[in-house]
Amino acid sequence: MGIGATAGVAAVGGIALSANASSDSKSSSSDALVFDPDAYTKLTKSVTDTAGTKHTVVYHFWKAITYVAKPVDATYQSLIVSAPVEIDGKAVDASNAPILLANSVGGYLPSSVSTATEVGGGGSAMGGGAAPSGAPTGSAAPSSSASASASAPGANGNTNATGGATSSNQLLALAAGYVVIEPGARGRTLKNSSGEYYGTAPAAIVDLKAAVRYIKSNKGRIPGNVERIVSAGTSAGGALSSLLGASGDSPIYDKYLKALGAADASDAIFATGAWCPITDLEHADGAYEWNWGANDLSTGKTVDQTVSKALQAQFAEYQAGLKLRGLGGFGPLNARNLDAYMVEQYLEPSATTYLAALSDTARATYLKANTFITWSGGKATFTWADFLTHVGARKKDAPAFDAFDLSAGENNEFGTGKTLARHFTAYGAKNDSTGLSSKRVPSDVPAKLDLMNPMYHLVEKVNPNRSKHWWIRLGTKDSDTALTVAANLAARLDNLGDDVNHIYYWDEGHGANTDPGDFITWIAQVTGHKAKGKG
Repeated sequence: MGIGATAGVAAVGGIALSANASSDSKSSSSDALVFDPDAYTKLTKSVTDTAGTKHTVVYHFWKAITYVAKPVDATYQSLIVSAPVEIDGKAVDASNAPILLANSVGGYLPSSVSTATEVGGGGSAMGGGAAPSGAPTGSAAPSSSASASASAPGANGNTNATGGATSSNQLLALAAGYVVIEPGARGRTLKNSSGEYYGTAPAAIVDLKAAVRYIKSNKGRIPGNVERIVSAGTSAGGALSSLLGASGDSPIYDKYLKALGAADASDAIFATGAWCPITDLEHADGAYEWNWGANDLSTGKTVDQTVSKALQAQFAEYQAGLKLRGLGGFGPLNARNLDAYMVEQYLEPSATTYLAALSDTARATYLKANTFITWSGGKATFTWADFLTHVGARKKDAPAFDAFDLSAGENNEFGTGKTLARHFTAYGAKNDSTGLSSKRVPSDVPAKLDLMNPMYHLVEKVNPNRSKHWWIRLGTKDSDTALTVAANLAARLDNLGDDVNHIYYWDEGHGANTDPGDFITWIAQVTGHKAKGKG
C-alpha cells in the first residue's frame, strides 16, 4: 500500500529516539498551550521534487508538543512543526506561508509523533511495542500506561491502514516554502490499564480539531498563516481530513474538546486534501456491494449474494435520498445511472490521461493486453461491467465494514469502555453472528456516526464553516471501499458551490498519490500564496 509514482521524491528519514510527548511540563493550562517560537532545532533536508531536481532545505523543527491542556495520552495528542528558513541557499520567510496539516492515521489506528526527529516523522501504529512492518520512520509505540489489543478487529484485511502514504506531500510542501505541521491522534486499539478503550470514535477527529485549535490560538507565535491551514490524509486519515474540512466549528464536538482542555479557538480549516477516504461508514456496506458486488474475492469465492443484494437495495434508497447532481452537468444521480456517471466523469478520463502519457509502443502494448478499452481520437471508452472485470478481485467480504462477526476494524472503531467491537448499522446488528449483540444498534452509536461522517455536515446539517476548497484522489483499483464514496462527497461539495478538484488514478490501488507536485501547486493557487524571500 505504498505511494504511487511519486517521481524521485526523497524518502522519509529519521532515527526513532526516546522523547517526551510534550516539550515541557507547565503548571497552568494557558501556559501549556502557548507555542514557544524559540524551542526549535535547525535541521537540513534534501528533497527531490517530482521533476527530479534536488533541493536543499534548511528548516526549524519543533519536536513533539502536546496540543491540549488535559491530555488523555500525550504520546498521541501532540504535534511537530517544521518551518523552512532557507531553500537552495536563499533565505525564505514562512511567517505567512500556508500550513500543511498532515495526519498519518491509517485504519483508525493510533498515530504518534512523540519520537519524531524530523519532518515526515509521523506514523500510524497499532501499538504494543514496535510500529507495523512498512510504517514510516517515526512510528511510535504507546506510552507505558497504554496497550493495544492483540485481538483487535482488522487483522482480516479490513484495517485500511496506510499511515504515511502521502508523506511525500510533507517533503514537497517544505521545499515549496510551506509550514508543515504533523499531529498525532488517538486510535481505536488503545487500551488503558483498566482494559478500557480510549481511542475509539470520536477520539481521532476530536484530537485533530484540538490540534487545529492549538495552531490557531498561537497566531503570531507559530510559523505560517493560521487562516490558511490545508489538511491532508490517506485512507482513514483521508476520511478524517474530509471530516475536519466538513465539520469546522461544529458545536457537536464542543463537550469533547472542553474535556481535553483544548484551546479556545476555531477549528475550521481553509482547504482539504483527502486520498482514498474511508468514510460515510453507516452507508459504506451498501455502497461497497453496489460497486463490487459482482466481483469475487481473491480466493475465487463469491460473496453471499443474498447479503450483497440486500445491501445494494439499501444503498439505492440512500443514494436517492441524497438528491445529488453529478459534476459536468450530468444531472440527478441515482443507483440506476451512477455506473454511467462514474465511467463518464471519472474512469474514462482517468484511463485517457494514463494512456495519452504513454509512448505509442507502450500504449499499443497496454491496449493489446486490455482489449475492453476502445482507443479512438485520443480517448478511452469502455463499459462499467468491463471495468469491474478489469479490476478483478474485491478486497473485502460482505458486509465489508459492519461485519456480522464484529471482525472489521470499523467495528472496533465503535467499541466503547471494555467492549472491543460493536455493530453500527441496523443490518449488521440484526444479522450478528457472535451472540454478543442485542440485535440492535447501541443507543449512543447514531450520535457517534454523526461525529465521524463528513456527509452529516454537508447534507443533514449543512455547515457554513466548512472548507471551500477540496482535493480528492483515489485509485481506480482501490477496493478498500466503494469508488462512489469519494464521488458522492465530491458531488455534494460541488452542489454546495465549493471548489472541488477530484480525479481517479488509473490502475492504482489503495494509498496512491501519483500527482503530489500538483497538490503542492494547488495549495499555492487556492491560498493565493506567493513565495517570499527574506533579507
